[in-house]
Amino acid sequence: MEDVLQIRSGFSTQAGKRETNEDYVAIYEGDKRQRSLMGAVAAIADGMGGALGGRQAAETTVRGFIDAYFNLPETLGVDRAASSAIMPMNRWIYSQRRSDPELKDMATTFSALILRGRRAHIIHIGDCRVYRLRDQHLQRLTSDHIHHHPDMRHVIHRAIGFEDSLHLDYSDRSVKLHDRFLLCCDGIHGVLNDRRIELILNEGSSPEECAQRIADTSLQSGSKDNVSSIVIDIVGLPAPDQNELALAIADLPVPPLPRTGESVDGYILESVIFDGRYSRLFLATRSEDDRTLILKFPHPRVNDEEAHRKAFVREAWVAARVHSPWVAETIEQSPEQQSRLYSVMPYYQGETLEKRLLREPRLGLEAGVQTGINLSKAVYSLNRRRIFHRDIKPENVILLEDSDLKLLDLGVARLPGIQDDAGLGAPGTPSFMAPELYNGEAGNESSEVYALGVTLYRMFSAGHYPYGEVEAFTRPRPGKYTTLLQYRPDLPAWLDIILAKATEFNPDKRFKDVMELAFEMEDGLVRGAKSTPPPAQPFMERDPVRFWQSVSFILTITLFAVIVLQ
Repeated sequence: MEDVLQIRSGFSTQAGKRETNEDYVAIYEGDKRQRSLMGAVAAIADGMGGALGGRQAAETTVRGFIDAYFNLPETLGVDRAASSAIMPMNRWIYSQRRSDPELKDMATTFSALILRGRRAHIIHIGDCRVYRLRDQHLQRLTSDHIHHHPDMRHVIHRAIGFEDSLHLDYSDRSVKLHDRFLLCCDGIHGVLNDRRIELILNEGSSPEECAQRIADTSLQSGSKDNVSSIVIDIVGLPAPDQNELALAIADLPVPPLPRTGESVDGYILESVIFDGRYSRLFLATRSEDDRTLILKFPHPRVNDEEAHRKAFVREAWVAARVHSPWVAETIEQSPEQQSRLYSVMPYYQGETLEKRLLREPRLGLEAGVQTGINLSKAVYSLNRRRIFHRDIKPENVILLEDSDLKLLDLGVARLPGIQDDAGLGAPGTPSFMAPELYNGEAGNESSEVYALGVTLYRMFSAGHYPYGEVEAFTRPRPGKYTTLLQYRPDLPAWLDIILAKATEFNPDKRFKDVMELAFEMEDGLVRGAKSTPPPAQPFMERDPVRFWQSVSFILTITLFAVIVLQ
């Protein structure tokens, strides 16, 4: 993963039916250091005042804003830095309006998108718009500052230069890989509704081609204004940091747990599927499209246990940012949608690995190894992003009907560099925790290998542990590994050797990561024996008739010899 944001962008700006183009757009990515500290900026302005000031106001505002913003310290924060950067432009345009009669109508709308870290910050005044396309669905991120009376919807009541003081709209949103952002002027959204814009953004063309297509379609649809658009694709994201995690822990209330039949923010709670100490899970239906989902609500007691509240939020936050076919996702909600703290997950049809391993028939070699390989991919998709699950166990794996699986529960996941464990004690479930975690280690690739090894051992052995079960509040002691063949003599010895190495007490003797473990299993399945050769069967069991005939013959000869000798 790159350590800075990566984008692809394109724009189009045209005079259209007008004699001059009073719009001005700009995109500034900066160098790697600037992008890391201050982010990337895209801005659009639609000038007012005609040839006597509109274009000058738009260009001066956009250029001046970008120059000023990148010369401010990053410690200000985006909202304060953006406000400080735009104020000089507002004062200059306002003074021009007052001092020069020919520029009395000079002003400009202004919208900027600042992509910093894993957040999108929107600075807005006027009637340009900023949109976000996520998972093929369009969301408008700005509100037009126009009069709402039907006869006055063309009249803007807030813009740069209108007054000596300035009231900007500021908001921030999450950024996910493959998000697409659009900035456009009213010459576009005045003739293209949101659905039409959504269809064009979903066409899959490059940002530059998409921006051009939006502008051309606006003119073909009858726009008589200047048309300008900027399209930005998110193609790479930096690793998360402490500030971002703090932002994710929103100050949403945690009221008493809801009950079956209630409606929460448009979700109808159908039935309770899990009720634990710290959370309650519901099977729910989304009213807008009847989609079946899982809603997870924290218990009110998390208000008194801050570590568990953070764990709940961290799980939803991390899951929403991990894109893997093997890891259960969380459907991120916009702040405006949620009236309380909860998380939303897709509904997966299947059963947990724990439930499957306890019923007959037991998992065979090939099915079990394939499950192990898929689970290794799930864990590795986290580890390569420097996220460590730390609670890998059969209960946190759901086997789907199509033979795939999903890794669940990121509540104690570790993100290196973030102090996220205060108050939680040793993370995970005792029987699956690597011994070093009991000594204060935070968790890494090696401890993930250990937990995965114990999980696979339990899966193949139908419920046993390589060193016995570890009770809560106790510490594991180095002991003798119990061979898997004791419980499954039908399985090959090479599999037992692999699981013994994965669950070594000494982390230096384990596989270096879960993919090395997966490779060894795959290689064993291709090259190794499919089962342990059974022990030689006694002659009496193989052919009892001949055995007793032989015994009778030997006894007869012996008796005859005794008689002769006498």
